[in-house]
Amino acid sequence: MTAAVAGLELTDPVCGMRVTESSPHHIEHGGKPIYFCSAKCMGAFNSDPDKFIQKDKSEIAIEQTAPGTIYTCPMHPEIQQDHPGSCPKCGMALEPLMPSLEDDNPELKDFTRRFWWTLPFTVIVTVLAMFGHQLAWFSMATQTWVELVLSLPVVLWAGQPFFVRGWQSVINRSPNMWTLIGLGTAAAFVYSVMATVTPGLFPETFMSMGRVAVYFEAAVVIISLTLFGQILELRARSQTSAAIKSLLGLAPKTARRINPDGTEEDIPLGHVHEGDRLRVRPGEKVPVDGVVEDGASSLDESMLTGESLPVSKRPGDKVIGATMNTSGALVIRAEKVGSATVLSQIVQLVAQAQRSRAPMQRMADIVAGYFVMAVVAIAIFTLVLWGLFGPQPSWVYGLINAVAVLIIACPCALGLATPMSIMVATGRGATQGVLFRDAAAIENFRKVDTLIVDKTGTLTEGRPAFEQAIPVGDMEADEVLRLAASLDQGSEHPLADAIVNAARERGLSLSAVNDFESGSGIGVRGRVDGKRLALGNTALMDQEDIDVTLRASTAESLRKTGASVMFLAVDGHLSGLLAVSDPIKKSTPEALQELKAAGIRVIMATGDGVSTAKAVAQRLGIDEVHGEVKPADKLELVSKLQSEGRIVAMAGDGINDAPALAKANVGIAMGTGTDVAMNSAQVTLVKGDLRGISIARHLSDKTIANMKQNLGFAFIYNALGVPLAAGVLYPFTGLLLSPMFAALAMSLSSVSVVFNALRLRKSV
Repeated sequence: MTAAVAGLELTDPVCGMRVTESSPHHIEHGGKPIYFCSAKCMGAFNSDPDKFIQKDKSEIAIEQTAPGTIYTCPMHPEIQQDHPGSCPKCGMALEPLMPSLEDDNPELKDFTRRFWWTLPFTVIVTVLAMFGHQLAWFSMATQTWVELVLSLPVVLWAGQPFFVRGWQSVINRSPNMWTLIGLGTAAAFVYSVMATVTPGLFPETFMSMGRVAVYFEAAVVIISLTLFGQILELRARSQTSAAIKSLLGLAPKTARRINPDGTEEDIPLGHVHEGDRLRVRPGEKVPVDGVVEDGASSLDESMLTGESLPVSKRPGDKVIGATMNTSGALVIRAEKVGSATVLSQIVQLVAQAQRSRAPMQRMADIVAGYFVMAVVAIAIFTLVLWGLFGPQPSWVYGLINAVAVLIIACPCALGLATPMSIMVATGRGATQGVLFRDAAAIENFRKVDTLIVDKTGTLTEGRPAFEQAIPVGDMEADEVLRLAASLDQGSEHPLADAIVNAARERGLSLSAVNDFESGSGIGVRGRVDGKRLALGNTALMDQEDIDVTLRASTAESLRKTGASVMFLAVDGHLSGLLAVSDPIKKSTPEALQELKAAGIRVIMATGDGVSTAKAVAQRLGIDEVHGEVKPADKLELVSKLQSEGRIVAMAGDGINDAPALAKANVGIAMGTGTDVAMNSAQVTLVKGDLRGISIARHLSDKTIANMKQNLGFAFIYNALGVPLAAGVLYPFTGLLLSPMFAALAMSLSSVSVVFNALRLRKSV
């Protein structure tokens, strides 16, 4: 092996961690030594070397030191790029697709610097324009040149981003707020420069107080106020990501790993691998998702689930990364790390939902698309009308009023109306344990009038407890349980877990299962010890042509107690019954009462027997029950209700619920269920609590109301502002709207929309 230079820092090609040539984990590959941080990384490399050596070391270094940040537009999420800038469609400042804990907004810094450095020039120019003839510091001709010189840094430097965006809007044929601001400011400034440099070109009617009237103060005040408005807006927009930032801040920075030799070390969170044993001491956060191997404690999961009471954890229980260990010490085995953890998935889901577009936004987009050109036409009409028919100097009045029209008619408030509400609402929902996949889910949830709920894992705990095995014929009870547990080893259903756990607790020896087959929500089939087994409800027994009538009364009596009953058939003959009960969640009765109070029709649809379903429904006050339904039956039920004009939500947690979840107007997955269910749903209840449906519905109502308020304000603002700027009140009151006040109103309109959206943070 080629000797390595002593002390040379190397990079583990698997995880990217820095190692030295003294590392005991190293191999020779391709004639070169390769060093690893652990035996696990070395094993991963050996299993597929090409996967890791194809990546150039410089690429690894770039990934470690400068991970790429994607920037997107809050109003046009389809716009994405790898560097800060402005949106080519609307000109808004792009922001990171995934917020970080560091509030380092380059646009905010840039605008703040431009604003404060040029504000003194704006103030001096404004004072000279308003009081210069009274102060008499200069002749009016000299004062005009002083105003020009002082205005140059404000317009050409501070206003440079606005003119660039305005020009881009013309090139991209996407007129927006910067088109109007650029046109208005440029018109006032260019006119004033011409009036200063070549005053002889203007007629006598343009003279005012011994000079041609100039409006440098209008140009500089518009730019300063627009900068100020952008600063307020950028700061307010950063608050809409507060929920994601708080979630990101939950994750601990390090983990305490227990090495194979029993020693312990603190390592960066990014160096934790699946299968690592980690110690979590009292007062520490659980570093990653995993399972408890040793110890007992209570975990505060409120930061992710909204559940205020600590949850007891013992060996075999699952734990979620970023939750707080409140009392005892735990040893856990890491199962999900990095982007696979629940916390990472929640952050990704919230970020994705925040960038989605609400159906209501389409109307605003269509209106905004034509709005800018209409405003330009109104500004030209204002200029001509005042120039031809206004009082002297008519064309000066016309120019100033046209500039005011361009400035006040900012479509930014219209474009921000719904995205800001969606961003705040999705963040607020996440802190309450309710995850919306997209904006459409938020908008549609309030319309739901019918809810279909699965039983196991939705109404009930989803952690059933085995009650008893009843043998048929010469089969013994333990053998019935052993065979059923052996077969159920291949099933993901909670009832199967109860049977398998019960068999292991009794020390029964389980056999391997072959030819395993899931019966789509009605049971399972397979071969155990050479015997052909079928385990499931009566529908499965009917498919297998197995007569269960002799044991029907026994099964019925068990179901009336709320237990789920499964039949076990061995080689085509009924051999036993297994009863499993699943306690109802403590929160379910309260949740159903809230839903009924809201006028929602609740229907239970479950694969369990009809009697079991009715027993549970009776205890919960559910009137409409469908038992022994297959996934296709749930799908058909959703379609039938939709054909009757109902807006249907489906709540479930299993693979068998996925088709109905996808078909429903709003699919609601229990966060305690399967990944397939969550991927098929539009809403996920992190802690699997049906009370989250009421929270989601309330948040949906509040969000839509907020969006309508924002849209209404934007429309009313423009409907009133444009005529005022054009001078419709002048014949009656003699008052005109100065471009400076138009700029202030324009800035405040956008800021007010953002702050109105931020009120949603206190809605639930």
